[in-house]
Amino acid sequence: MTFLAAPARAGKPSNVKSAAAKGAVKTVLRGRASWYGREFQGRRTTNGERFNRFKYTCAHRTLPFGTRLRVTNPRTGKAVVVRVSDRGPFRHQRILDLAEVAARPLDIVRLGAITIVAEVVPEATPLGPTDAPDDLAQLQAADPEPEAAFATYTIPAEDEPAAAATASKPTPSPAVAAPAKTGTLIVPVASTFIVQAGTFADPANAQAMLARIESLDDKLDVNLSQETIDGRVLNRVLVGSFASRPEAEALRKRLRVYGVGGLVREIPGT
Repeated sequence: MTFLAAPARAGKPSNVKSAAAKGAVKTVLRGRASWYGREFQGRRTTNGERFNRFKYTCAHRTLPFGTRLRVTNPRTGKAVVVRVSDRGPFRHQRILDLAEVAARPLDIVRLGAITIVAEVVPEATPLGPTDAPDDLAQLQAADPEPEAAFATYTIPAEDEPAAAATASKPTPSPAVAAPAKTGTLIVPVASTFIVQAGTFADPANAQAMLARIESLDDKLDVNLSQETIDGRVLNRVLVGSFASRPEAEALRKRLRVYGVGGLVREIPGT
């Protein structure tokens, strides 16, 4: 949860808006996001407005107020556009707190917190549920520190002027036009490895295990995953995301020292 009306931390002025407006780069954020709702309803946010859990707003530590973000849950492909109106969150290395209505489509209300990918979008972008970005895989692949708890980075935006110049060129007549090339760009995604720290029929027990692991190390990326097998809903506690099995095995052994069992699972790439 965020602490409303908390003073912003000192730092260099953000130039996110100007960069986005120029279209030169795209600013991307990756990290944990949580939510806040009923208990803060009507209280003053840091920008002076009243918090409304039914509006698509969020808290971020430094982004300018009014900045709009398309926030995506990469596990489900669900996305929402929100507006920065508050400061926070200030714990557990989380990068965003979303108002309840924005958190629900991303499954944050049920899980408490998830890892998201967000990008700064133009101010005219409508707030609310939206489609995930077409280049989500590229946004994730460009992450310069995928093993870090969170990251903020920029990537080149689409070269709109170049595209316009190409579009303005005369179209060859059908008699001399070269055959069109068609196809689908496939971005390969390597397999990843996670630690499955437990499987529970009771979601409350799964939440308790998640909270226990977070209390051991709040830098760990801990998520809940539901799977239905033979009509039974199973709740799995998943920890981390690693490029190699030895890295995942090292975490599994570290958790075992604290009495948390588990196994390493491979998530096949594409």
